[in-house]
Amino acid sequence: MILRENVLLSSLTTMRLGGAAKYVIEVFSKEEIVEAFEFIHDKNLEVYFLGGGANSLGRDEGFSGVILMNKIRGIEILEEVGDEVEIRVEGGEIWDDVVKFTTERKLTGIEAMAKIPGTAGAAPVQNIGAYGQEIAQTLESVEAYDTMIDEFVIIPKEKMNLSYRKSIFNSGEDKGRYFIVSLTLKLRKGEMEQPFYNSLQRYLDEHKIEDYSPAAIYRAVSAIRAEKLPDPKKVASAGSFFKNVFVSDAEAERLEKLGVPIRRGGTGSPEAKRNKVNTGFLIEAAGLIGKKFHGFKVNEKASLVLINEDGKSFSDLEKAVEEISETIFKKFGVKLEKEPVEIKK
Repeated sequence: MILRENVLLSSLTTMRLGGAAKYVIEVFSKEEIVEAFEFIHDKNLEVYFLGGGANSLGRDEGFSGVILMNKIRGIEILEEVGDEVEIRVEGGEIWDDVVKFTTERKLTGIEAMAKIPGTAGAAPVQNIGAYGQEIAQTLESVEAYDTMIDEFVIIPKEKMNLSYRKSIFNSGEDKGRYFIVSLTLKLRKGEMEQPFYNSLQRYLDEHKIEDYSPAAIYRAVSAIRAEKLPDPKKVASAGSFFKNVFVSDAEAERLEKLGVPIRRGGTGSPEAKRNKVNTGFLIEAAGLIGKKFHGFKVNEKASLVLINEDGKSFSDLEKAVEEISETIFKKFGVKLEKEPVEIKK
């Protein structure tokens, strides 16, 4: 276990904002997780679970508790039955390394989530997804440390309330209760099911790619993301900053009259039945592409991304978000919701 004091949140998060955290603890085994929580309980401290820092925002006042980071690494194949393969992934693994591991073994299920920054342990928290795949489609269970009873528990997918960017880990009465140790995923040998996500299909067509193997889809998605999204290691940002919006049938009709394309709800899961508005379209239609607000610029190639060019504080970010949100609301009557989470009590 590594314990550090007075560590700037700006050094731990990809938006590079935030004052000092009182403590940062990195754990490298289950035994160290127990040790870390003994320290946390003994000092009666608040705790915030941090992965790669790509979806968390540091505030100017810092954090007076413990930032706890899972550094446990490892991927193992648990079971193969026919075309189905079950794997266990430790929460400290880099997510993209997990995707590469599976595609190298010709396993489909997460290849379209290539290059999503962060750790595997953070994947279920937000139910990450991209280009038609979500972690919910392959996730079987997680092992977690239950801070309410101070024991390791297994949580099946059915108990996680997974929906668009939500789970029991980041919302509801159990928010912050579980520290994810590892994931169990069920993948299969074969190829990603068609039809593909529009932008992915367009890329494949433009490049005359007819190889739909997991490795080929991984390469295609990696190329698309490299073209559109800034590398958080080089450019300060928090990935997609605004969530897409879901609206009622009446709202969908109103927006369509304003020229806003709506992906109408279909059949199947409750998520699939909802009407979806592409927030990126709203931002582009409002003329905000490339514009700068208090040091934060709307990315030209991916309008959901805010880049911290020379923003000095979380306060600057709040002002930028407020101005962008007000512009969208005045033009379309739609309220935006940010995707990254603030590190606070």
